Amino acid sequence: MSAALMDRFPSISDLEARARLRIPSFAWTYLESGTGADVARDENTAALAKVKFRPQFLKGVLEPKIETELFGVSYSAPIGIAPVGLTGLIWPGADDALAKTAAEKQIPYVMSTVSTTSPEAAGPLSSGMGWFQLYPPRDLDIRDDLLKRVKASGFTTLVVTADVPTPSRRERQRKAQLRVPPKITPRVAASAARCPFWLAALRQHGMPRFKTLEPYADSDAMAATAGFVGARLGGSLSWDYLASLRANWDGPLVVKGILDSDDAQRCVDLGVDAVWVSNHGGRQLDGAVSSIDALVPIVAQLDGAVPVLFDSGIRDGLDIARALALGADFCFAGRPFMFGLGALGDAGAHHVYDILVDGLLNTLHQVGVEETADLKSRLIN
Repeated sequence: MSAALMDRFPSISDLEARARLRIPSFAWTYLESGTGADVARDENTAALAKVKFRPQFLKGVLEPKIETELFGVSYSAPIGIAPVGLTGLIWPGADDALAKTAAEKQIPYVMSTVSTTSPEAAGPLSSGMGWFQLYPPRDLDIRDDLLKRVKASGFTTLVVTADVPTPSRRERQRKAQLRVPPKITPRVAASAARCPFWLAALRQHGMPRFKTLEPYADSDAMAATAGFVGARLGGSLSWDYLASLRANWDGPLVVKGILDSDDAQRCVDLGVDAVWVSNHGGRQLDGAVSSIDALVPIVAQLDGAVPVLFDSGIRDGLDIARALALGADFCFAGRPFMFGLGALGDAGAHHVYDILVDGLLNTLHQVGVEETADLKSRLIN
């Protein structure tokens, strides 16, 4: 941990404020916004803040332990990097930095189907820490080829996203003139010109492309690949499709975006290895239940049958402690790691990890427990 960085940027909100100045407004809006009036996005953080602990003291010297095993792999903390789309537009070179951070910190890095790298590039960089998030292709031959590429590239775990039955409206992104590929209007050019560090990273890494999907599009032009995404990716997930995925993937299979306990149980009945509670960071339905409010009934329904993973709204280690106390086995964050990259470049992802881990350890000390499993005993019900 860098003491100088921690003194200057002790919180995720500090990184967010700096990143906002260094990322062009069209890319920033894509990262930061939800959908509708951003109610669901904001409710995720507000609902987490309502979870309170009753600390116990006079425990002497505590030595909290946060190492966590999942699917037979030991991770340094119950913290992972959630999948984010258009990573290279938000911060050029982001995928390489995130994969390397995962390898160095020994945490999962979940690469999105619509990130701006390929599994062949990111897999080796993540050194066994890579998971792959799948937006299900409608063409099963493409799906099966993609799964082979992912497996051959060293990704260990498949995460299929369930909560995008159709694209959401994301009104703020429309107003920000975000297009794929980017349309260079005077407004977009002026926004980019105000961000010299972003431009320098863009010159180094090149224009963002959907490199994972280029082999299946009519050409490797961004417009052609974007057209493939819209026409032939997603919207096809069903229980039958999920059963087919289970039969075609021999590693751990996770379903992401579950908010209903009956859906969670049916996933387990189909043989998935974990359920990931998420409302997509408030980006799909502005009237959706907050992730933390959905977590409790799902944990109760599954009763330990499989691990329950969690994201949406995490901004510090205390939020991770809150989710773990309510029954999550592992937590993921997306926006915070991108804030870190925008604020500090490649070093930013490392610093986000340090902030989250420091906050989680501090919370264990303050609450008076050494094991994350004991956090629930200190909850105020």
